[in-house]
Amino acid sequence: MLIASIDLMNGNAVQLVGGREPALDAGDPRTIAARFAPLGEVAVVDLDAALGRGSNADTIRDLLSKARCRVGGGIRDADAAIRWLDAGAARVILGTAARPDVLRDLPRERVIAALDARDGQVVVHGWQTPTGRTVIDCMHELRPYVSGFLVTFVEREGRMAGIDLPRIRTLRDAAGDAELTYAGGVTTPDDVAALDALGVDAQVGMALYTGRLDLTAAFAAPLRSDRADGLWPTVVVDEHGVALGLAWSSLETLREAVESHRGVYHSRTRGRWLKGESSGATQELLRVDVDCDRDALRFTVRQHGAGFCHRDTWTCWGAARGLPALARTLAARRTSAPPDSYARRLFDDPALLNSKLLEETGELIQALDGCGAVLDAENAARGAVAAEAADLLFFTLTACTRAGVRLAEVERELDRRTLHVTRRPGDAKPAATDQPRPSRP
Repeated sequence: MLIASIDLMNGNAVQLVGGREPALDAGDPRTIAARFAPLGEVAVVDLDAALGRGSNADTIRDLLSKARCRVGGGIRDADAAIRWLDAGAARVILGTAARPDVLRDLPRERVIAALDARDGQVVVHGWQTPTGRTVIDCMHELRPYVSGFLVTFVEREGRMAGIDLPRIRTLRDAAGDAELTYAGGVTTPDDVAALDALGVDAQVGMALYTGRLDLTAAFAAPLRSDRADGLWPTVVVDEHGVALGLAWSSLETLREAVESHRGVYHSRTRGRWLKGESSGATQELLRVDVDCDRDALRFTVRQHGAGFCHRDTWTCWGAARGLPALARTLAARRTSAPPDSYARRLFDDPALLNSKLLEETGELIQALDGCGAVLDAENAARGAVAAEAADLLFFTLTACTRAGVRLAEVERELDRRTLHVTRRPGDAKPAATDQPRPSRP
C-alpha cells in the first residue's frame, strides 16, 4: 500500500533529490498531514535531526495529533525512540542506531530499520557516510529485532525514475517475516500496484508533491473488483467501529471523498452520492482502509443527523445499542431535556452529578466485595457488578457530555495510551487509599 512521506527541514515539508539537493519547499506540514491522514500511516522524517543540525520535534508532535505517523530522523538511541513511541508514534524508524544493542531494548513490533543504499551500499548519517555493507547483509543481522525495513535507493530518491522490480523482489525475500517499505523513484499507480503485488509498501514523496502521482489513484492502485463496472464494496462504520451500512465506491467518488473529507459514494442507480446532501445526515470522512484481499474498502466516518439509513435509523440494521447509543442520547438531551427532567438536573447541577459519581463508585466497590476472591462468582454477584458498573458508566458519560467530551474522544485517549512503552507503576494515590471504604447496607 501507499505510505505518503513528509520530510522536515526548518519546520517545513521539503523534498530533496538524491538526499542532498533541495528540490522544493512544500510549506506547512500540518496541512499536508491532514491531506494524507485518511489513507494510512504517514512517514515523518526529521532531516535536520538526521543531519545533526537542528530539530523539528515540536512540529512532529503537532503532526502526531493529525495523523498516524511513523517517525524517523535523528533517533540515535533507545531512549529517544521510546520518547517518540510514548508520544504516540505508531512506529519509529531507526537508521544509524539500527543496531542489535539498541534494538533489543525496543518493542520489535514498533520498530522499522531504515537501510539507505547508494549504488547497492548502505549509507548512514543523512546518506553521507558509506558503510561498506549491503542491504541484504544488514537485513539478515537486524531481522530478529524489527517489524519492518524501509529501504531507500538514494540514487533514485526524488528523481521519479521508476523502480527496479527484480532488485526489490530480492529484498522482499531477504526481509523474511518483516514488512518491507520501498522508497526511491515511485512515480505511477502501476509502480504502487506492482510493489503491493510483491507484498511491499511504497513510500512516496516527490511524485505526490509535484502532482506527478495522484494521491487517491496511488492509494487505490492495488484494489481490484470482480464487477463489470469496477466498483468496490465499501463498508461504512462510525467512530466506534459500528457498521452503519454497505455502499459502493468508484475511483472518482473515492477521490472526492478523500479530498473533501466527506462521505461520498457511487450509487448504482443515481451515480455520485454525497451522503446527507438532501437529508442533512452528513458524514465527515476520518479514515479509509483496504481489506486484506484488496477488494473492499472501509470508510470510518463521523456520522451526523439521525443516522446512515434512509429510514432515519443509525444503521441499516436498525438502531445502535450500547455505550455509543447512550452517548448520542445524552448529547441530544444536553440541549433538549425538559426543565423538570432528571437529565436537566444532572446537567445543571454539578454538585449533584459529582455526588452521584462518588455514590455509584462506592456501590460498584461493594458489589465487587460481594464477589469475594472467587473468580467464577455466582450469577447474582456478577449481575450486581454489571448493574453497578452500568450506573457508573451512565453518570460518567453524563459528566463527559456536560464537559463537551464525546465518547470517541475517550476511546482515542485509551488507544493513545496503548502506544506507551514507558509504564507508570499505577499505585493508588495516598488520597485514594486514605478514603474510608463504603459501608455495606
